[in-house]
Amino acid sequence: MPTLTIGSRTARLPIVQGGMAVRISLSPLAAAVARAGGVGLIAGSGLSTAELAAEMRAARDVTDGVVGVNIMVAVRAFKELVITAIDNGADLVVCGAGFSRDVFGWCRDAGVECVPIVGSARVARLAEKFGASAVVVEGVDAGGHLGTDQHVEDLLPEILEAVDIPVIAAGGIATGGDIKRMLDAGASGVQMGSRFVGTVECSASDAFKQLYLDATDDDIVLTKSPVGLPGRAITNPLTRRLAVGDYPRIVRCKSCLKECGKEYCIMDALERSQTGDVVEGLVFAGTSAARVNDIPTVHDLMERLVAEWRAASGEE
Repeated sequence: MPTLTIGSRTARLPIVQGGMAVRISLSPLAAAVARAGGVGLIAGSGLSTAELAAEMRAARDVTDGVVGVNIMVAVRAFKELVITAIDNGADLVVCGAGFSRDVFGWCRDAGVECVPIVGSARVARLAEKFGASAVVVEGVDAGGHLGTDQHVEDLLPEILEAVDIPVIAAGGIATGGDIKRMLDAGASGVQMGSRFVGTVECSASDAFKQLYLDATDDDIVLTKSPVGLPGRAITNPLTRRLAVGDYPRIVRCKSCLKECGKEYCIMDALERSQTGDVVEGLVFAGTSAARVNDIPTVHDLMERLVAEWRAASGEE
């Protein structure tokens, strides 16, 4: 596999592990991916600054590989979380669910790479203008909050034409064959989230992971989020309630978002699923979750992805 260079950082493999909140992508997963040659991301959204600092330090204690954070622009503590990640050794900051001009300056001043998630050529050009080191192009097949209704294969050509920085493809990628397809289409690398939920090191609950193992294509649906963007999740009693407007009561608002529709508490729903309540919790997942059939270690998964890429490339 080719390497992936993002600004001054180079990973041995062109694989970025998606930063999945809340507390799905923490230091054990990110560090394991970085040790295996990819780019590991800790999800900062939903963490306190103290928690994020501890996660960054824990990852840095066990790897000198490429480790960064993913933080939603929509969270109220966005600036504080970005600065905390930078101060505790993040190599890059990936940011989506909104667009921030300020983050480029914070990263530039600290010598940290800034990688926005984009869903159009216009936003990709804007990101490059402000100093992005790369962009993640996330298609509609991705899990969690979605900023487009187009597939990544359809978005890639126009964005590759629009910018000169590396373009990382995301959404619906689960195998080494998928990686080859994205690289052949011109991407410099891929971001994979759902496939890494199905690993030993992922911090999701066993019940959360089991939903992935059991999911079929028909089980993965779009659902409403108070963030203001649609979300992709695995169907369960909560998504069925949301579909008919039966929203869970907000017991205590944590004011975690800059803007919130307040239909229900997204933070509570995500925290519930991470700890094992997959009835009243929200289990975000991309369409590729239907192809997660086992729970290997990150090391074994990365070796499998490389072997699949080689086979798809005719090297075996």
